[in-house]
Amino acid sequence: MPPSHQPSDKVTIKIPRPLYVKLQQIVEDSGYDSVTDLIVYVLRDLAATHDLSTTEPYTPQELEQVKQRLRHLGYL
Repeated sequence: MPPSHQPSDKVTIKIPRPLYVKLQQIVEDSGYDSVTDLIVYVLRDLAATHDLSTTEPYTPQELEQVKQRLRHLGYL
């Protein structure tokens, strides 16, 4: 009976070898255990930053409150 192929919770991503070599050097001088750990950390950070940038813009009332605060502080 052939082994079953179950979906994995991980995928393979291909990157250029010169980049991988540079990342290996970074790993050697850091607290990361592997290039994969470093890449996962960086991508999680990027994904978190992207999530913040997709928030809804200020409402007109919120914008007016910000403007009032800036006026009171002497910036406007």
